[in-house]
Amino acid sequence: MTKRSPDDDVWSELAAMGLLGLLVPEQYGGAGAGLVEVGVVAEELGRVLYAGPYLSTAVLAVNLLLAAADPAQCEAVLPSIAAGRTRVAVAFAEGTSTRPPGTPATTARGAAAPLISGEKRFVLDADTADLLYVLADAEDGPGIFAVDPAGPGVVVEPLTSIDTSRRLCVVRLSDAPATPVGSAGGTALTNALDRSAVALLGEQAGAARFAMEMARDYAKTRYQFGRAIGSFQAVKHMCADMLLEAESAVSAARHVAAAGTDDAAGWAADLALAQAYCSDAFVFVGATNIQVHGGIGFTWEHPAHRYLRRARSDAHLFGSPSWHRERYLQEIGT
Repeated sequence: MTKRSPDDDVWSELAAMGLLGLLVPEQYGGAGAGLVEVGVVAEELGRVLYAGPYLSTAVLAVNLLLAAADPAQCEAVLPSIAAGRTRVAVAFAEGTSTRPPGTPATTARGAAAPLISGEKRFVLDADTADLLYVLADAEDGPGIFAVDPAGPGVVVEPLTSIDTSRRLCVVRLSDAPATPVGSAGGTALTNALDRSAVALLGEQAGAARFAMEMARDYAKTRYQFGRAIGSFQAVKHMCADMLLEAESAVSAARHVAAAGTDDAAGWAADLALAQAYCSDAFVFVGATNIQVHGGIGFTWEHPAHRYLRRARSDAHLFGSPSWHRERYLQEIGT
């Protein structure tokens, strides 16, 4: 049974609209849609800084199951995700990095009935998950294992982060019973993270555009010295810079979604560069939005700070901008 959370009503609405099953194949009760459709939904969720587990469950978990190619797990989990009955968290990061380790310190002992031990950090939405997929090192190399978060040997603790709308957790496992998922292991996870990053880009682009619009509207209606502050050259320049960054982020996110759908050559390089750009653009727009709002922008009561908090969080969720730039250079052979 899913833990009760404030977004349950919205979650049920998303399920009724078919949005939780966008990526789920039709044979499992979903829409069988692709990256472009998910990107459109992500933009709208980003505009309102949706705090539910859409990215972790409806995107990352689904992509991981499809990449792992485990028919039994797909049959058991995907229909339940599409119907909104099951929430899933994917635990892969360790230490201070938000990327999957090459050789996880988390281990799986035993082939027939694996027991998982280790600590995973920055696990998105683990505190409301019904199921965990954990990256662990086994005898034949890294693999994905299904773990019951309410089962023995599992402790989930929320992390305190700058962005309260992103629920990040620490998951500690001590001989936790597990079930192997597929055979692709780390390869499946990397593939799933890449495809899920398209949704993260959409969220960043949508949120950046909304923050820009927030600043624009304020600049048109806030009067100082007898005129709208948007008529002052300094404010005009800030708004113009925000427009450039926000619209470029939207273009980058949509390009990557379309290229990924078509399996275009060089897609991995485009994705890496877009992840770096959209992260920086969202942070810039979020910070500049606060500047345009002046004194009120720094108050807790005004929502401007929430967009900067989400921007800072998103910029490191699937790897830092510098990590993505390094990957881009590797992809183009530099």
